[in-house]
Amino acid sequence: MGEYVIKLPDVGEGVAEAELVEWHVKIGDLVREDAVLAAVMTDKATVEIPSPVDGEIVWLGAEIGDTVAIGSPIVRLKVAGEGNVKADSTAKAAPKAPPKPAEVKAEPVPSAPKSAPKPVEPPARVPPPVVAPKARPPSVPGAPRAEGEKPLASPAVRLRAREAGIDLRQVPGSGPAGRIGHEDIEAFLARGPQLARATGLARKDGVEDIKIVGLRRKIAEKMALAKSRIPHITYVEEIDVTALEELRATLNKEKRPAKGAERPKLTLLPFLMRAMVKAIADQPNLNALFDDEAGIIHLHEGIHIGIAAQTPNGLVVPVVKHAEARDLWDCAAEVNRLADAAKSGTATRDELSGSTITITSLGAMGGVATTPVINYPEVAIVGVNKMMVRPVWDGTQFIPRKMMNLSSSFDHRVIDGWDAAVFVQRVKTLLETPALIFVD
Repeated sequence: MGEYVIKLPDVGEGVAEAELVEWHVKIGDLVREDAVLAAVMTDKATVEIPSPVDGEIVWLGAEIGDTVAIGSPIVRLKVAGEGNVKADSTAKAAPKAPPKPAEVKAEPVPSAPKSAPKPVEPPARVPPPVVAPKARPPSVPGAPRAEGEKPLASPAVRLRAREAGIDLRQVPGSGPAGRIGHEDIEAFLARGPQLARATGLARKDGVEDIKIVGLRRKIAEKMALAKSRIPHITYVEEIDVTALEELRATLNKEKRPAKGAERPKLTLLPFLMRAMVKAIADQPNLNALFDDEAGIIHLHEGIHIGIAAQTPNGLVVPVVKHAEARDLWDCAAEVNRLADAAKSGTATRDELSGSTITITSLGAMGGVATTPVINYPEVAIVGVNKMMVRPVWDGTQFIPRKMMNLSSSFDHRVIDGWDAAVFVQRVKTLLETPALIFVD
């Protein structure tokens, strides 16, 4: 028998390390060649690490959430044959295991004397002989009073109980005639959540610690970086999308050519993407990445629109590359493809990077207005809020119109407020008169 060491492979060009987000095996498992051992994450893309050999897992080199350098050992297997590790290196890893059982056995010995005095406590049997029936409410902790019987307490005690959410009927009083004092409230609270109140509510004091790993940690790092470095300015504008919605419905009902490929259903996003492409043609400084450390703004000719998407694992931003070269249906098809890949976790690193401007949308839950966080190092993000039918004054009367707000944020170091307003107003004009989107 030999030992085979598996090192973290190169998971992408320019990547020096990756975060371990999932183990698919544990020590003692028998695995076959090509079985998935672990999953690592870099730039929001998850990569699975397969086993190149059959063998038994004898060592795992990292815990979930650890950052592992490319080329570092992560798994050791016992294999038939010589393996790829010399025998003396196996002995180095083995001594780490024996000390643990020795330490565990030593702990129970000193604890024995402490537990011995506990049984010798005759006073524990004293409470039962106490004659409780006559003074049952104050002597039985938590026992409710009889129906209609008001607990005796001062206004200050009642206020304190109300603020703490305590039903005074559940509190035994230690004062004359069972009067409840502040010390009784404190004693009741000290007994903890095991005593349910008459309302059916119980105090909960537990705390669960959840380690931030994987995609959630990547999101946290990206958001913290964006907010710490970028002075945001957010501009909110109301858009009348009644005409756009009518056009969209008409196009979706249109029959496809017999020989043509089936077109995807159009949502609002492809129209917004095409409107942004036309607006960026007039203001190319919005389609840029700002290298603030070097003091350089990289203006991109190609428009690569990131679409912020919520997945079961968290927020990711798949990128529609070269939106300037795509029509409505091509944009729609690419958005659908990327959304499916993101939700299934199969999106590649290339598909999740390279955006030059981003759209964020919460769909029907989009709220009236939001303050989107810029996708660093971009300089602009367009936020879509939910669509609602609102009464709009046309000069003579109020008429129902489909209205939607765009909440857009800009890097105020690079984009002046005037330029931000001009961009949003141009997008507004194109969406409110959608025929202009098709005019070259």
